[in-house]
Amino acid sequence: MSRLPFLAHADQVRVVRQALRLQLGSWGLDGLAHAAEICVGELVANVVKHVGTGTPSTLVVSLCGPRLRIEIHDPDARALPTLVAPSLDAEAGRGMTMVDAVSERWGVELAGDHKVTWCEFRAGVDCVEASHPLTPRLTRAADVLSLYSDSPVPNQAAQGRLAAALEEEAAISVIIDLLHWFRARGRDADDALDQAQSRFDAQCEAQPS
Repeated sequence: MSRLPFLAHADQVRVVRQALRLQLGSWGLDGLAHAAEICVGELVANVVKHVGTGTPSTLVVSLCGPRLRIEIHDPDARALPTLVAPSLDAEAGRGMTMVDAVSERWGVELAGDHKVTWCEFRAGVDCVEASHPLTPRLTRAADVLSLYSDSPVPNQAAQGRLAAALEEEAAISVIIDLLHWFRARGRDADDALDQAQSRFDAQCEAQPS
């Protein structure tokens, strides 16, 4: 299970979606990323609209059995999302309709002084332990990658593989730009890479297996 606290702002939707994509990629679930991002975007937007901008919220992602579960926690147990059938020319009210159409199932749970709005997808894998939970490092990486990954994915059928390739290209572009930054300041880019690799290896070894 992975948890990511955030403040519900419209400009945070993209960051939360990117963090979710990174998490699903670490679990080998790139094929679910497109649908999952649609749902989490709508759930966060729902908090912004109906609970309020800046509401302290939490994204919780878990994978157990054949299901991927995505939850958004917020402190308002009164503003409950509902499924409505908007008219064809309606400009709003389609959020939970999208969640209902894209996910396998969804619901709302009241938990004391807050609520949990969740949706689930069939992952088709056994229960696994999250080897790369959402952390401040992954959140910062998602924030940076969101500046580099504006390329559209034209074919939804190829969404998983193509999206993963675009993300990898964006990450490489970030690294290249940082190397240029070191070089422009008269510093040794190769030495920076060596130091980064050494620290990365040490941090990975320090993580519990």
